[in-house]
Amino acid sequence: MTTQTEMFERSKQLVPGGVHSPVRSFKGLESTPRFIARGDGAKIWDTDGKDYIDFCMSFGPLILGHRNPGVEQELKEALERGWSYGACEPYSLQLLEFLLERLPFVDQMRFVNSGTEAVMTALRLARGVTGKSKIIKFNGCYHGHVDSMLIKAGSGLAGTAEASSAGVPKGTAEDTLILELGDLEEVKACFNDHKDQIAAIIVEPLPANNGLLIQEQSYLEGLREITKANGALLIFDEVISGFRVAFGGMAEKTGITPDIVTYGKIIGGGLPVGALAAKKEIMNHLAPIGNVYQAGTL
Repeated sequence: MTTQTEMFERSKQLVPGGVHSPVRSFKGLESTPRFIARGDGAKIWDTDGKDYIDFCMSFGPLILGHRNPGVEQELKEALERGWSYGACEPYSLQLLEFLLERLPFVDQMRFVNSGTEAVMTALRLARGVTGKSKIIKFNGCYHGHVDSMLIKAGSGLAGTAEASSAGVPKGTAEDTLILELGDLEEVKACFNDHKDQIAAIIVEPLPANNGLLIQEQSYLEGLREITKANGALLIFDEVISGFRVAFGGMAEKTGITPDIVTYGKIIGGGLPVGALAAKKEIMNHLAPIGNVYQAGTL
């Protein structure tokens, strides 16, 4: 089998930077990316046969480890039925019933293809429901590679923002307000400065992409109160925390009910799937019964 270095050199000829996601580049480790051939339990093996204890577990969703027998059996049975119909099928319905019976703070759920798509749709839904355009997000929280979430704090007044990636239009950045985590007074001031313009606050109730930033209960409760008082929605991004800190994620653990909650690949045991969920009166704004468009889910 080829060495890691040789394989990386081949990959660089075919893929930008040799990887399909920047986090896999190993730049921070000043090393060559590992090309993984297989996984089993708590271990993975690279193409040279070297084994590693996997503390990453596909960045979170493989909480049962690699090749869990129960999950593997379900996957084998699913493959035998075919893997893409482009039509309604009973299996997602069964999963919805299982999940929603255990998530009492939401009524309905819409499956999408990733956590990023879940966030993208949640933001569009919040804007459609409220008729407002601006979104508050916080430094230290990660919400996927949606254009409006690839925004960092600007050098000017509090709340001003600029794109953290090329290709994000200036107008998109202007509709995203960047605040610091943990400061309710700053949130209140932002609403005062942008009266009747803010559609939603999106927050990771347990940010984990930049260290484990545990939030005070009173802070999350404050966000809930502020959004209610100002006709805005509260979005919990639980792509990382959902079904892990508790089955119902931080919404269950804190007892705080967001208006919309997003989930990621944890739902599919690491397979490409995501979801957004909310009460029926919000979800009814989604097409085909509402005027907020979303489609493309396999």
